[in-house]
Amino acid sequence: MNKTKAIFCWSGGKDSVYCLYSVLSENKYEVKYLLTTVNDTFKRISMHGVREKLLDIQCESIGIPLLKVRVSEGTNNEYEKQMETVFLKAKQKGIETVIFGDIFLEDLRGYREKNLEKVGMKAVFPLWKKNTGILINDFINTGFKTIVCCTNDGYLGQEWCGREINKQFIEQLPANVDPCGENGEYHTFCFDGPLFKKKIDFTIGEKVYKALELKTDADCTLPGNTTTKGFWFSDLLPVD
Repeated sequence: MNKTKAIFCWSGGKDSVYCLYSVLSENKYEVKYLLTTVNDTFKRISMHGVREKLLDIQCESIGIPLLKVRVSEGTNNEYEKQMETVFLKAKQKGIETVIFGDIFLEDLRGYREKNLEKVGMKAVFPLWKKNTGILINDFINTGFKTIVCCTNDGYLGQEWCGREINKQFIEQLPANVDPCGENGEYHTFCFDGPLFKKKIDFTIGEKVYKALELKTDADCTLPGNTTTKGFWFSDLLPVD
């Protein structure tokens, strides 16, 4: 059976991990590379705030080569240009499929598909429209371990940062928070489970608050929430 060559867009969090695990289990795609956007100024995964060194250790444990899209300006234009460069190079190697772990954000899916159309590539969403309550429980039951590295303060306070996701965590989530954090309520870093050759060791450092640069009250309006003012980050420190 000839498998389709693909790039997997990788955040290092639970949805990426579970999606990649599902894709590899189905044996339909040959995942040639993981692809992650890194803030080149801070050397951290964009949005999640996880240190680049932990990303490297994580991908080494999985055993799939990692491609990095480095951004510093933080604009859509910069991001799109950098991604296009990587995708065009991948096409030269016979890769025309990009896999995403998104679940139900229609506008985000449309944005990804539009950008890939520009370079003649196809987007695949294996988890699309699946029940997030079922997904998070399958993730836990499969044996994966993940920790909250970032929370949106319109949904969850700093006390949620640094917590490991387990059944108690899910049971305690507020009613307006999606079980998988699919509206951006929280982000995670996965450090153990059947996808990894070995557990990733780290310690939890300080919690840091980053305020949004708001111009109007409308800037903080998100699904199910009207009070986002910023994000809490739990600094995860690699253990040498």
